[in-house]
Amino acid sequence: FNVTEEKFVLDTLAGCIEYKSLLDVVVDAFFVRDGRYCLISERNLYIVICYLATFQLEELGLQHFSRIVKSLDTAKMQKFLRFFFNALYLNTWIKDEWSQFYDSLYVKENWIDPLLRWQPKVQQLIEQLTDILSNRTTTVKSSTVTQPKEFNLTVPKPRAIPIPLPIPLLEKRPPVPPSTYKPPKEKKQLEEIKTKNRRKAEVSQQLFLIAVTKYLFIPFTGRMRQYKCIITLSQSASCSYQALLFTYLLVLVSYLCTDNIPIKLNAAAILREGALYQRKMEQELKRIENLLRGAGDPSEFLEWQKQMRGKDLEEQLAEIECRRLQGKLSHEEAVLAHQNVIQENKKKADLMREEKAELMHRYAEKRLQEQKEMRDLVEQVVEGHKNAKQAKIKLQKYKQRIVQEVCEENRELLRQALEEEEEKLRKRYELIQQIRAIESLPSVRHKFVDLTETGGHGLICEMSIVELRERLALLREAQKAAEEEKRDQIIHEKQAKEQLLLDKLDQISLFRAQLGRAAALKQEEKKGKSQSGERPMKDERILNLQKKIVEKTMERKKQAGLL
Repeated sequence: FNVTEEKFVLDTLAGCIEYKSLLDVVVDAFFVRDGRYCLISERNLYIVICYLATFQLEELGLQHFSRIVKSLDTAKMQKFLRFFFNALYLNTWIKDEWSQFYDSLYVKENWIDPLLRWQPKVQQLIEQLTDILSNRTTTVKSSTVTQPKEFNLTVPKPRAIPIPLPIPLLEKRPPVPPSTYKPPKEKKQLEEIKTKNRRKAEVSQQLFLIAVTKYLFIPFTGRMRQYKCIITLSQSASCSYQALLFTYLLVLVSYLCTDNIPIKLNAAAILREGALYQRKMEQELKRIENLLRGAGDPSEFLEWQKQMRGKDLEEQLAEIECRRLQGKLSHEEAVLAHQNVIQENKKKADLMREEKAELMHRYAEKRLQEQKEMRDLVEQVVEGHKNAKQAKIKLQKYKQRIVQEVCEENRELLRQALEEEEEKLRKRYELIQQIRAIESLPSVRHKFVDLTETGGHGLICEMSIVELRERLALLREAQKAAEEEKRDQIIHEKQAKEQLLLDKLDQISLFRAQLGRAAALKQEEKKGKSQSGERPMKDERILNLQKKIVEKTMERKKQAGLL
């Protein structure tokens, strides 16, 4: 740096420190409104630009100020200058905020009015920055306006329209063979083989189950003959079920060795099963007692209840089918409405294109008028610059004198603050030395304790440590005696519980035998009955909904063909 540049930098730094409160108002508002996505680390950059524009613009001149601005980031400077030189902001909230620190009349005459006078010229600088951002070349405004002359150019000859080339015809493709849409013969043959094998497997499984049930209900002396029959049956069955038959044979052989297989149950399972059988026995006794008193058999009611439940189930299925068809119908209607909306949107788009073309034409005319007005304004500003050079020189000297006085005052204030801080540190150091001297004095650290004496606090329940130990020993002995008594009680309860579980197991085995015989008889009765099912009738609502769906589908396909 040379001497002039170093002096400019120091003056700028001193001014930024002096008017920090004013500059913070503008920069903070910029970060809140237009600079939300700017970096906080660039805050000092905006403070310097704001100081130069407010206090040094008259001294620097627009040319030097423009050179400083263009040497920085174009997008950031364009955004900040457009925010700061907004006439509405300067006349309203910026003026009000600065008036809180300085007199309002002084603020208006010395800062706001000069900024408003420079606002048209700075606006041209902002437009140049905008043109740079949009990759457009800008013309430098000079004092003399150049009158353009038309070029004497030859009129180009119109280009000849090329003759379109003939469109080549494509070769005719061979048709798709009909075998593409037909399933292969091998698939049909595999399905037939699979069906035959499934039937054979079902027949062999039924025969095997019949043989096993007969084998389980014959005495032990005749089981060996049946065992040989099952062996021959497994050999005659299909290969896919021989492994299954062999597994059943192993189960039967293990059943021959142990007729009664024990199942280990825990205490909770035994008690639950015993309570279940006890409830069943009480219900059966209550039912027999009601029959003896003359009560009716509830079998007819249960049969009627079963029929009513079947009808309710059929109605629910019909209702579900109706809902499904209604959903399908609403889907068809939605598709049809969507197609109508597409047609309406096309019409609206055509109207919007026409309105857009008309608005673009009006905007072009307005832009030409603004450019003409701007040229006139630039000519007036250039004439005003010629008369303001002497005033600028005087103002520059006055500002330099004020800056020197402020710098001297700041140095004196800094020296006084440094002396006060040194005095505080000296007093703090003396206080620390006194505290350390007090802490270094010796103190009595040992205290003799008599275990037979009380604390002397004056409480009724106060006791010595020796008495406390004796009482704790007595409490431990009483606790041990209570534990022994509780242990004996637990052993007696455990023995009683084991006896109860043994009784429950005997009762459960008796109930299981009775229920097994009753279940076998009930299974034989079920096999003798024939079940007949009625085919559910079609509901009229379902038929009507199916017809509506077919009509909506035809209408949608017709509308899609028109689109």
